[in-house]
Amino acid sequence: MKRVTGIGGIFFNAKDPAALRDWYRTHLGVDVLPWGGAAFTWTDEAGQPTGGTTIWSIGAADPAGFGPHGKSFMINYRVADLAALLQALRAEGCEVLDKTDDSEYGKFGWVIDPEGNQVELWEPPAGQ
Repeated sequence: MKRVTGIGGIFFNAKDPAALRDWYRTHLGVDVLPWGGAAFTWTDEAGQPTGGTTIWSIGAADPAGFGPHGKSFMINYRVADLAALLQALRAEGCEVLDKTDDSEYGKFGWVIDPEGNQVELWEPPAGQ
């Protein structure tokens, strides 16, 4: 079974999101859009688009953070078959959160890594 197929997004919580976004814009050249993040389009070796994007986003600090351990960041990984992967992770003894989401943006599930980081798993809608 194919598991992770790419990185769908990287999400940060920040005490001062506007200042942090500006730092990334100024010093690293990240094209921060009005919604508070950037979308990096995937390309092949020749620079041609390949049909995917990686989202990078900074939001306001949340006392609860991401996941049960309150971390300040979360990585979202693209997966081919969310239900099968969650089932496999449970069978392997991983801490898989019971909650899943299914929306127009795709299917989402979460697992906690051994360091307590919440990892978001995302199966994009068909054709994306």
